[in-house]
Amino acid sequence: MKKILMLGTGGTIACKRGDSGLKPLLTSNELLSYVPDAKEFCQADSLQILNIDSTNMQPKHWLIISKAIETHYEDYDGFVICHGTDTMAYTAAALSYMIQNSHKPIVITGAQKPIDMENTDARTNLFDSLRFASDDRAHGVTIVFDGKAIAGTRGKKVRTKSYNAFSSINFPYIATIQDGHVIFYLDDKKTYSGKLHFFHDLNPNVALMKLIPSMGAHVLDYMAEHYDAVIIESFGVGGLPSYDSGDFYNAIEKWISLGKTVVMTTQVTNEGSNMSVYEVGHSIKKEFGLLEAYDMTLEATVTKLMWILGQTEDQKKIREMFYQTVNRDILWKS
Repeated sequence: MKKILMLGTGGTIACKRGDSGLKPLLTSNELLSYVPDAKEFCQADSLQILNIDSTNMQPKHWLIISKAIETHYEDYDGFVICHGTDTMAYTAAALSYMIQNSHKPIVITGAQKPIDMENTDARTNLFDSLRFASDDRAHGVTIVFDGKAIAGTRGKKVRTKSYNAFSSINFPYIATIQDGHVIFYLDDKKTYSGKLHFFHDLNPNVALMKLIPSMGAHVLDYMAEHYDAVIIESFGVGGLPSYDSGDFYNAIEKWISLGKTVVMTTQVTNEGSNMSVYEVGHSIKKEFGLLEAYDMTLEATVTKLMWILGQTEDQKKIREMFYQTVNRDILWKS
């Protein structure tokens, strides 16, 4: 019998309907009561650490979740975090950087409908998550949802209402869970030999700018005064507009002169960026040495920067850490 600690943070899975809509009200212990059959393969305890709508999730909450796992790490064989779906991918990615080389599984799950509804995905998702967390082959941070196990840095919410809400982006599923059985596609626990490391610092001063046609670079000038790093979601494989005014060139030059970090990525969900393809990307990347997210998800890019900037301000070290693969987050590097 594996000992599993289930952490409650709120989200739709724990919601009840009120006058103003759904609100997280159920406790983690109440959630466990809906999956009694899990007692056949694990002993699950519960701990309520938050009870919020995941729209309100912030880096300070990721630190609370990570600290709870660190405090109880030696007492349990695995962990399941019940979480709202809207920011679940961000939390999964953040925990992937904050808790590295965990040989114990840290599973994040949730639901599109509350667990106390007659027709809901919540009971299946929670049962599958406890089952996956009880498997000897499971390790690291993983999203379990709709019968699929997704690397914590590769998940993305791609549907707002359907039960198959999450996809694994630019990376295969780790496993599937069918009728209580876990079928692994990537069974690699034995190859991981790194030492467990909990990180305790994040820098939330990371901004995102999504390009649209005709956007001016003055937005970047404003961000440079308030943020330590910016991620620019460009079109296609990546590039910046080369207007006659040269505004974007000047804005990037300002960021670099201030010793701040600029990362280029793409608005396109699948297949990643490659700024070397077109002149609009190649020239500015070469001149300023911009970082590029390649096949990383936006959620991983955001939280990885917050983690890195929480450890160092040195630009050489930032570059080195950004291209270091953590929990399968990046395969295609410069």
